[in-house]
Amino acid sequence: MKSVVFAYHNMGIAGLQALQKANYHIACIFSHRDDPSENCWFGSVETWAAERAIPVYCPTDVNQPEWIDRIAALRPEMIFSFYYRRMLTERILDIPTLGAYNLHGSYLPAYRGRCPVNWVLVNGETSTGVTLHHMVKKADAGDIVGQRVVPIEPTDTAVILYGKLCDAAGKLLDEVLPLMKAGKAPRIPQDITKGSYYGGRKPEDGRIDWGWSSERIYNLIRAVTAPYPGAFGLLPDGSKLLIWWATQDEKGAEDSGDSPGKVQVEEKRVLVQTGRGKIRLLDVETGGKRMTGDGLIRYFKDREGMILS
Repeated sequence: MKSVVFAYHNMGIAGLQALQKANYHIACIFSHRDDPSENCWFGSVETWAAERAIPVYCPTDVNQPEWIDRIAALRPEMIFSFYYRRMLTERILDIPTLGAYNLHGSYLPAYRGRCPVNWVLVNGETSTGVTLHHMVKKADAGDIVGQRVVPIEPTDTAVILYGKLCDAAGKLLDEVLPLMKAGKAPRIPQDITKGSYYGGRKPEDGRIDWGWSSERIYNLIRAVTAPYPGAFGLLPDGSKLLIWWATQDEKGAEDSGDSPGKVQVEEKRVLVQTGRGKIRLLDVETGGKRMTGDGLIRYFKDREGMILS
């Protein structure tokens, strides 16, 4: 089965490995060059392809006529997109004789769009999934080929959940790729009116509103902690306090009447009052200095009573 693959990130590598395992012929790969300003904690599709002598291209805009013509000249039977960051024009989607397919990191039609791994944690979901679907003009809206549910644990961070989704994607593709090759794969229409769509996230979206509940704040922290940009509040002098890890405080379930954002130090615990409950700080950073354990206690002991904003 001759295929052209658009891939990036660890999910891209998982998809490529599954295609090789199912004996699909990967004619070429389109990927992205890593951005030096980005924290590239993930594997390189470009390196993966080079190690296997598979042609790999990283154009700025693959939808330009020269690249469309090059893809058409290859006469692929299928096109796959595994976490490629650009939408593909309909001129590309119409090239393969047996369809174009995208692997999405949610259980569609829920969480169509960008950053589904982060958004499901921000919103406190208890499960998500991966979906292989036909690509159409509208993002993540095509007929479904297969899906796999992935449970979310209360302590999962985005990078932990992403690893689970990569594992699930490999298993899903192992199931459906042989069926696709045999022309026996399911094709289930999506009803996107019963789902949801989310856009991309920016570092400033990690700003904490201390008037939120402790549960909501905790979910934001675990959704954007390292290797993502991190959740943060502001110290009284306006400088940023990055919160890399924290938990809901079991002893702080009852509201004390303190203002949201007020810092308290008690029993070697640093607590912040929220709109409902308290957050216990465990790993923070300010001014380039990262603090945990006794260092964290000492820092806030001298600042007890301050109000974070």
